[in-house]
Amino acid sequence: MKHASIRELFDYWNARRGHRSAPERAEIEPNAIRRVLADTFILSFDVRGGHPFRVAGTRVCALFGRELKGEAFLDLWSTTVRRDIGELLTIIADESIGVVASAAAVNAAETAANLELVLLPLACQGRTDLRVLGALAPGEPPAWLGRSALCDLVLGTHRYIGHVTAAARHPATSLDRRLRHGLVVHDGGRA
Repeated sequence: MKHASIRELFDYWNARRGHRSAPERAEIEPNAIRRVLADTFILSFDVRGGHPFRVAGTRVCALFGRELKGEAFLDLWSTTVRRDIGELLTIIADESIGVVASAAAVNAAETAANLELVLLPLACQGRTDLRVLGALAPGEPPAWLGRSALCDLVLGTHRYIGHVTAAARHPATSLDRRLRHGLVVHDGGRA
């Protein structure tokens, strides 16, 4: 984790969860993370709805030039990676494990921005398939922030963080390896 906001949010989430796989949503206190709130968001785990934003911080909204509440998280991503992002969110919900990733995007003037993303499970009444806590922050704030919107995020490298499983100790470099109930599933091979 390179960005200070990403590290601070992860550290807070990790402290709140203790020995559990994820903290309860009600345990997340906005005041405790006030320095990183602008980079933070909460998603509904809603496959059909594209995982809509329940809350989105001001800097996250500024990156895309609009209020994101209610919009589908998947719609921010290039069509070539939406399926991959959806699979990452499913892994987060099913396995109660977080993901940190790099991402890139361009604005209307084709100016690139490098970003860091963290997605962390939140428990709601013991279930981890309802909410996802996240943060998205540029490596260096672009000079055009707030004047020109990003579009078509592209996923870079990613690794799993949080709940320790055999697969988490050996992060996947692609989605061809997926966590499933503490096991690593490799796509391909012969039947």
